[in-house]
Amino acid sequence: MTVTQEGARTYEVRTYGCQMNVHDSERLSGLLEEAGYVPASGGETADVVVFNTCAVRENADNRLYGNLGHLRPAKVRNPRMQIAVGGCLAQKDQGEIVRKAPWVDVVFGTHNIGSLPVLLERARVEGEAQVELKESLETFPSTLPTRRESAYAAWVAISVGCNNTCTFCIVPSLRGKEKDRRPGDILAEVRTLVEQGVLEVTLLGQNVNTYGVEFGDRLAFGKLLRACGDVEGLERVRFTSPHPAAFTDDVIAAMAETPNVMHQLHMPLQSGSDRVLKAMRRSYRAERYLGIIERVRAAMPDAAISTDIIVGFPGETEEDFQGTLDVVRQSRFANAFTFQYSIRPGTPAATMPDQVPKEVVQERYERLVALQEEISWEENKKQVGRTLDVLVAEGEGRKDDATRRLSGRAPDNRLVHFAAGDETPRPGDLVTVEVTYAAPHHLVADGPVRALRRTRAGDAWEARQGGSGAAPGVMLGMPTIGRPATPAPAASGCSLT
Repeated sequence: MTVTQEGARTYEVRTYGCQMNVHDSERLSGLLEEAGYVPASGGETADVVVFNTCAVRENADNRLYGNLGHLRPAKVRNPRMQIAVGGCLAQKDQGEIVRKAPWVDVVFGTHNIGSLPVLLERARVEGEAQVELKESLETFPSTLPTRRESAYAAWVAISVGCNNTCTFCIVPSLRGKEKDRRPGDILAEVRTLVEQGVLEVTLLGQNVNTYGVEFGDRLAFGKLLRACGDVEGLERVRFTSPHPAAFTDDVIAAMAETPNVMHQLHMPLQSGSDRVLKAMRRSYRAERYLGIIERVRAAMPDAAISTDIIVGFPGETEEDFQGTLDVVRQSRFANAFTFQYSIRPGTPAATMPDQVPKEVVQERYERLVALQEEISWEENKKQVGRTLDVLVAEGEGRKDDATRRLSGRAPDNRLVHFAAGDETPRPGDLVTVEVTYAAPHHLVADGPVRALRRTRAGDAWEARQGGSGAAPGVMLGMPTIGRPATPAPAASGCSLT
């Protein structure tokens, strides 16, 4: 990263958790740069390190305090260094963080990320930790300055907070009740992004399809999708994540009838057992979920559908688990993000009886993953021989250097690795390729590139390389697909559902 201001203080933002945290970190970076900080170069310890935390992952607090402990010697060596902790864990633990790690300078919550630069300055001047947490949103995050992590794809928050009461999830108590942006503000941000070169936007909310509840329009989300179709230069629109209980047919129609809305749907299932869904307070049942999938595929036969599933929720029996496997078989998901349930203090599920033994949860998890991998592979094999338009991505192919390939996303969000050819495309450019091989979690196109379209997004990416350099950090798009290399993560209420 090129330092543009000699002597300026450097910063690093470390992000954990869901897409909303990724988007918040873009705002935090924007705020710090507006205040005169510059990104730290790779390998150096920044003058300001910000942890944007998640409270719903297993051992989230242990991980945070371990990382804070590792930074303590660096802080002792560098009197200018400051450490800030924000996000969901900060909102939950509040003053406990400074008590356990007194070398932390700033603690801020999910409702006041805009306060970070002021709190850092106050901590520096006063020489003591600043802890500031608000109980409700101060400023909608999208009004804050932003340092986008991608030149070609962008998150656009349409709402924050959640009105649901899922028993496994602590997010509503940390993010607050749902707050919706006005459609005009959202579309203005989308148009600005397109003018800057962005080709793809992902509309983001804890429950995107309840958008409009605050201003009394239950059809607002479908209208918003259609309005995105009128934005000239916007080529791909995605959204995450809808709640099955609030999914309406007008959204299916908007997806099918709006050319730039991708035929891709990530809709969390969590369980295929009606009894478990009731215990989770998910307010829909397996029949309704399957009915939505049936209607989506009737309108868009090529739609790729993904999901989230929790294994081992308290009281889950083998019969309940078989219900989940049955729904997975019927749904034919392109992929699924599977989580092992673990206790989250502060949630109703934490004190429920009949907690499922760890070894039982693990065994069920392995069966579910094996079934889904089989289905994913079968569905991917259907793509062989198809010609796809791929938006070239940055950093999505971990083995690209070794295989001499590039990577990108198909319209349905499948990951495609392809041979670069004589003329190397840039991230943000579009290539047309033919799929020659399918694996459970990706496609390969090793034939010649059929067509290359150099885009404004590619121009924007190239300009960034010659200016402030390539953005580091968190990739946009859906999380990486596949069997985790480490033990399965615990159930997340922060899957934006």
